[in-house]
Amino acid sequence: MSDHDAAAELAQLRARLTVLERAGRPLDPGTTRRRALRNPVTAAAERFLRRIDTLKAFDDTEDKGARLLESPIGEEGLPIHDVLEIIERDVVRPGLNPASGGHLAYVPGGGIYHSALGDYLAAVTNKYAGIFFTGPGPVRMENMLLRWVADLVGYPAGATGNLASGGSIANLIAIATARDAHGLHGADFHRAVVYLTSQAHHSVAKALRIAGLGEAVVRAVAIDDRFRMRPDALATCIAADRALGLRPWLVIAAAGTTDTGAVDPLDRIADVAQREKCWFHVDAAYGGFFLLTEHGQTLLKGIERSDSVVLDPHKSLFLPYGIGLVLVRDARPILATHHYFGNYMQDAANESELSPADVSPELTKHFRALRMWLPLKLLGLAPFRAALEEKLLLARYFRHRAAAQGFEVGPPPDLSIVTYRDVPIGVSAEAVNAHNQRILEAVRHDGRVFMSSTMLGDRYTLRLVALAFRTHRRTIDLALKILAEAAAQSRHLPSR
Repeated sequence: MSDHDAAAELAQLRARLTVLERAGRPLDPGTTRRRALRNPVTAAAERFLRRIDTLKAFDDTEDKGARLLESPIGEEGLPIHDVLEIIERDVVRPGLNPASGGHLAYVPGGGIYHSALGDYLAAVTNKYAGIFFTGPGPVRMENMLLRWVADLVGYPAGATGNLASGGSIANLIAIATARDAHGLHGADFHRAVVYLTSQAHHSVAKALRIAGLGEAVVRAVAIDDRFRMRPDALATCIAADRALGLRPWLVIAAAGTTDTGAVDPLDRIADVAQREKCWFHVDAAYGGFFLLTEHGQTLLKGIERSDSVVLDPHKSLFLPYGIGLVLVRDARPILATHHYFGNYMQDAANESELSPADVSPELTKHFRALRMWLPLKLLGLAPFRAALEEKLLLARYFRHRAAAQGFEVGPPPDLSIVTYRDVPIGVSAEAVNAHNQRILEAVRHDGRVFMSSTMLGDRYTLRLVALAFRTHRRTIDLALKILAEAAAQSRHLPSR
């Protein structure tokens, strides 16, 4: 290429780069444009929060937000007010409102405002949180939070873990670590035995399959009348499996089951697991942060003896969806399972601080620690502890009032879940199930509160979960009123 041709090509490149830079400039708005975008967004957030007490907990809109699809992604953008209208109408309104105090189904958290501010700062600064070399602040913050939770659980100084996206990934990290710590290989999987109960969360079975353990033997250990694992039955199962030439290796207990909120007797299970040299994993995704309360510390005694544990800050720490936490009492096995090396990352080698990418499947890592650290720093622990104690009492209050209204109630709650159902006299089991299903459908149609159901054996059972931070006594009183009306309507009787 001649000098003339090279100069011409360079001129064309410069001209094209100028055009493209100008075309891409909206990606980097200036102060005035940022204000024009930010103010309507914060106004929309304020509209939502000002109305939160009157918004439905479940809004079963006819189109379920289908109008969202009428505005496809195109070459040209829309004004911010038009976009916010779409969001409010077709995204925020339909279905469940997880921010509502009337969210009494599943295991809610709520999404405290302080975390939203943390997410905003995390997104604006876009700090990378996977490797200490490039993100020492975010990584130190994550490790600091992990140490705080490890102290809460009662783990030793050598413990470590990861802030994951939720309990499902956290369980996967723990199970993969346990697999490798016990030296299991593909040829061993058909003989390897996992012990849990029928109340274990389905993410555990999913994690076993993803970890390659789909062929492992899974034993459902017998439970007592309060849906808790029986340690004597666990010991019997393990002895029987050893006699068959199988390889017991993993015991999974629950500190707050999803169906009933039951907490397994962790200390006694730890005795069995330790004696049998099994990895002891506790799924405390729901119940873990009740350790902030005296009741939780007593109920969860033995959790400190586990080899790994999962807690979800987006449940019992009231944070927004998207943050789970796994801890392993010894850092060595989790590092052995998840550590990696790539040539292009050689500059990040030999750092003194443990990096999240070394203890989880994630390399790309959102700065999710900020959504947890900021509210804890701004508020301190006292409001969290008070809110958790309130939820424990609200569950007891609901159970007492529901029984007084004639509902058949389940066992006293270990945490903040209550099971109950309405059982008309002289009605078949099938009719009782159908009756309670109608009650739930009526509650959902009303929409002021949102509750859910489960199957306990062959019984269609209603359940209430008091965990959203905006749930208070007036919410429970409203729920009881709606339930009484729904039960009476289903029975075709006047309200009780």
